Amino acid sequence: MDTRAIGIWDSGLGGLTVVRAVAERLPGERLVYFGDSARVPYGTKSAQTVRRFARQNSEFLLTKGLKLMVVACNTASALALEELQELLDIPVIGVIEPGARAAAAATRTGIVGVIGTPGTIQSGAYNAALRECKGGLSVVSRECPLFVPLAEEGWLMHPATRLTAEEYLNPVKQAGVDTLVLGCTHYPVLRPLIGEVMGQDVRLVDSAEETAREVEARLDKLNLKSADESAAELECYVSDMPSRFRQAGELFLGRRIENVALVEYDKAKENPWQ
Repeated sequence: MDTRAIGIWDSGLGGLTVVRAVAERLPGERLVYFGDSARVPYGTKSAQTVRRFARQNSEFLLTKGLKLMVVACNTASALALEELQELLDIPVIGVIEPGARAAAAATRTGIVGVIGTPGTIQSGAYNAALRECKGGLSVVSRECPLFVPLAEEGWLMHPATRLTAEEYLNPVKQAGVDTLVLGCTHYPVLRPLIGEVMGQDVRLVDSAEETAREVEARLDKLNLKSADESAAELECYVSDMPSRFRQAGELFLGRRIENVALVEYDKAKENPWQ
């Protein structure tokens, strides 16, 4: 039994949906989360910048004694995952491949939709992952940048959110998709509204849930799982505004966040968290 922690990081709040899914599937694991709230969002930044941030965030979490790391950011998974897997000595899992595999297995018509931030969609990472899983798929992609601030505001069924969802999703629906990948970790909290707009015939694939399944499978394969629920806990760190993170983050986590530690940010250093 390996009681070292699983590290999970994202550009802000959204990765807490991954924390929630992992905690529900693996209740005996100790989890450490880092939200880079000082530099959010990543979806509108350059690939070079996202890769630098990814290295820095990973180096910080490694100081917490990890056995596995999850990049719970679709943009960073698209742009930096391979580099992190080469650099780090522990398993590193992203959120794109698990969601792509589930969508490829679920589609009946071969027409799959993907919604995400501009960085994720423009990278083409989901398109490539889906077609690697199943040749001949038709992929319909759509950038939905306003979903992130609307989710963080808690406007889950607000009229403004509904109008935004209809504007973003109607072209995807009209393209005939039968499966839609929620390609941003913020989007699962908007799942009921997205489901209403897309209709009951379209299956929604939550990359957070699929990533949790991948984490469990990897721990089983490497014999790293912990079954000691008494040792399970959640540590949260952020680079800015811990009170805001605690308040808004409870919506994504589905329960109270007891403690959030502020990590001092020094942009003059190569690793700003040290």
